[in-house]
Amino acid sequence: MALTSWKTFDFFEVSQVNPPDDESRSFFDNNEISCVCSGSESLFLGSHDGVVRILSPSFKILRTFQAHETGSITHMKQVEGTSLLVTISEDISNEPVLKVWALDKPVKKTGLPTCQSTLSIQNGRKPFPISAFTALDDLSQLAVGFANGSVTVVRGDLVHDRGARQRTVHESEEPITGVEFRDEDRITTLYISTTSRILKLAISGRQGQAARAVEELGCAVGCMTLDKRTGDIVVVRDDAIYYYGVDGRGPCYAYDGPKSLVTVFGDYVALVSPPSTTISPAKSNGLRRFGGAQAEDIFNTSTFTLLETGLKFVAHSESLVSQVKTLFKIWGDLFALTQDGKIWRYHEKPLQQRLEILYQRNLFVDSINLAQKSGMDAHQQNVIYRKYGDFLYQKADYDGAMQQYLKAIDNTEPSQVIRKFLDTQRIHNLIEYLEELHEHHKATADHTTLLLNCYAKLKDIGKLEKFIKSPGDLKFDLDTAISMCRQGGYYDQAAYLATKHGEHELVVDILIEDSKLYSEALQYIWRLEPDAAYPNMMKYARVLLEHCPKETTELFIQYFTGRYDTKKDVVIPETVAVQQGYAAGAVTAVQNLRDLLPLPYMNTSAVASPPAQGNVTATISDNQIVDNPEQALAPQYTPPQPRTAFSSFVDHPDEFIIFLEACLEEKDLKKRDKVDLYTTLFEMYLHKSNEKKGANREEWEAKAKKLISGRDIPIDTSNVLLLSHLSNFRDGTILVREQAGLRFDIFRSYTSAKDTQGAIKALHKYGPEEPQLYPAALAYFTSDPRILEEAGDELDVVLKKIDEDGLMAPLQVIQTLSTNAVATMGMVKTYLQQTIERERKEIASNRRLITSYRNETVDKRQEITDLSTKPQTFNNTRCSFCGSQLSLPAVHFLCKHSFHQTCLNMEVGEDGNVEGSCPNCRKDNDTIRAIRKAQDESADRHDMFLDALARSNDKFGTISEFFGRGVMEVPPTLE
Repeated sequence: MALTSWKTFDFFEVSQVNPPDDESRSFFDNNEISCVCSGSESLFLGSHDGVVRILSPSFKILRTFQAHETGSITHMKQVEGTSLLVTISEDISNEPVLKVWALDKPVKKTGLPTCQSTLSIQNGRKPFPISAFTALDDLSQLAVGFANGSVTVVRGDLVHDRGARQRTVHESEEPITGVEFRDEDRITTLYISTTSRILKLAISGRQGQAARAVEELGCAVGCMTLDKRTGDIVVVRDDAIYYYGVDGRGPCYAYDGPKSLVTVFGDYVALVSPPSTTISPAKSNGLRRFGGAQAEDIFNTSTFTLLETGLKFVAHSESLVSQVKTLFKIWGDLFALTQDGKIWRYHEKPLQQRLEILYQRNLFVDSINLAQKSGMDAHQQNVIYRKYGDFLYQKADYDGAMQQYLKAIDNTEPSQVIRKFLDTQRIHNLIEYLEELHEHHKATADHTTLLLNCYAKLKDIGKLEKFIKSPGDLKFDLDTAISMCRQGGYYDQAAYLATKHGEHELVVDILIEDSKLYSEALQYIWRLEPDAAYPNMMKYARVLLEHCPKETTELFIQYFTGRYDTKKDVVIPETVAVQQGYAAGAVTAVQNLRDLLPLPYMNTSAVASPPAQGNVTATISDNQIVDNPEQALAPQYTPPQPRTAFSSFVDHPDEFIIFLEACLEEKDLKKRDKVDLYTTLFEMYLHKSNEKKGANREEWEAKAKKLISGRDIPIDTSNVLLLSHLSNFRDGTILVREQAGLRFDIFRSYTSAKDTQGAIKALHKYGPEEPQLYPAALAYFTSDPRILEEAGDELDVVLKKIDEDGLMAPLQVIQTLSTNAVATMGMVKTYLQQTIERERKEIASNRRLITSYRNETVDKRQEITDLSTKPQTFNNTRCSFCGSQLSLPAVHFLCKHSFHQTCLNMEVGEDGNVEGSCPNCRKDNDTIRAIRKAQDESADRHDMFLDALARSNDKFGTISEFFGRGVMEVPPTLE
């Protein structure tokens, strides 16, 4: 790009520097400056007499010292961040002298800086001046170029004066115009420019390599420099500005005209062009005659230009009456020293001022580029984008304006932009802005509503789906988006959003309330995890039972019995024959639409298959979604209490009964769940028995009776009685009372209902186990003539049973029958005759038994008296123990048993008596003594007597028994 096409701005403030004192002003006016360098916030001026002057930021001379006794100081370098200063003086008769000064180490006697080292630069004793000089920052290597074409490199420790070596690394016929060090892949490379070539030379290591040509074109003295920020070598020639990188020549910018000086200042390239010599002599003579001396000055002016090559504009350009001698950078500004000793300061304007200059010319693209390169933060850049957008909007370039507003979206109030694009004709721009708001997560619920309304207005389902299916994090308010899709009738899209973000309840609600797809809703619930399926299943149970009773009941059964297993889908891909031509493309397009809403509940007929025509072979119409037969392990969860599902089956008794019966088949039911299930199922059976005017009453009552007839049925008796009473289910009442042992209540229920046949059946069934029913039956049968007639021969049976089992005394029977005039004497004549005859026989038997007991008692007493008072005769001839012939000494017992004394393990007293009892009778005697002892001990256990009396049916017999044991005896008193 030619420089003439670059825009020119005035980004720099130019001012002349006026030294504050006469000494400094006189030094500049006399033009005694031979070289200038800057660094470490100080300005150093070298003069022709070998003196170095150090200036302050106000250009006041702060310090002066004699650096060289002879020669002129032609080159200097200050090592940034240190106090080291390198000076080179030249005297045509001698070799150039290089010195390193430590400015912070003054000599005690003179106060001058300490010279760290001094070195004569060798050039083969050829009297040629130094044309170029450069040094590394650590002063480990210096390069000096001479006008005769040779380059000398100095290596060593010049700071501590530990010696240095010099080597001529390049010689040529062309004068050296510039030298620069550059680090390339950790190898120090020296770039050398001559009047006809650009070369580079690797100088690391002991043995240097030959210089390699980079460009077969050279440059003038002062026309090569190093851009330290990028590492590029900048070379200016009469035709252009060239950049050289590691790989060789880089970009170049055409700029015709001679150049005498170049330097890099920040982002800018500063160029000095000498006075032009292209004006014809005749024309110049005429102008001189016209303008005199002033015209002569105009022809001698030089041009100073600051270029921003990256952004391709001229930041400053001016003509100077006096030619520029040198350029230097310090204190954040660029300075130009002219031949007449004047100093011009170039201060870059603040970024905001530069941007305002561009705003005034509506150069917003340049403003943006400048802001980005200057490192302006994104917030401030967005201000520029917004200004640019406003400018384009005023020019009716709405698309371009929207692009700028989109770039400034992060810190722009959305309402400012939205208001501009509310016109229907600009709805596409509005959609684009709203979409970007969502991408940046800056959209509110109102923005989502507006965007979805725009989609709906355009009926652009494609964009709607692209919006809701955008990858990554959620960029909009989910509830608002779902609500708007539902309001607009986009139920599939609403369901997709809800499904994607795990809003299972919303998915089911959309399928049921909006789409009326009850079966799909049920299948969707079936594909959820247990924790997510339960609330949805309970919330919509009644609706699903109304439309899908069988499947819903099965889902409830599986969930509440702990066998719930999440359904998984396996997609059977569609098999398509080889297709060709346009029809094949159409089929592919339709098949791609199959993924419109990849929901698990999606009906396979949602997208119609293309008809088989032309060269398309008809195949399976759609991908088929089937349940996976190879299910993974069932999810682990704790089934809820079945009673929580009871309310869901209101108005659905048949499904409720199926559910209850299935739950009862489970083995590990908790007790409380069993109670709930049995009670509720019993109630439902009774409810069904009363439906349709009792059409199937017997069937359902039989089920109810069977339910409560089993063992360990955990139904509360009061509940069964209440339910049976409310449903008029007598069998249930009877069964419960029977299980509870309330047989008398069962019998009483028949008698209170005057159901004689039922009472008779109950008497036959429960009479053997409940004898007291017979006295009650006797009273009931004789309570009314009609009942007595219905009972028939049962009265005789009852009387016989009462007589056989002794359930009532005859007197009690007579008293019972005499309460009314229903029973006659003839009805009980047989009973009375049998009773009197039996009593007489029993009395006679008892009298005989008493007589025998009395006779036996008399005999025993006589025997005791005889043993106590009369002598006894012992006739035994054999020992009762060993059976051998009895011989003396022998022992005789009163029980008539005789023994050898040796057969008895007893001691015989001095009087010949034996202490002890008969061995043969001892066992019986001990038993009698134990019984007697037990009787004596139990005589004091009155609680035992009272307990036996309470449990006994024959009270008198019990008293007699304990009387015989001595309970009633009075214990003897000790006198």
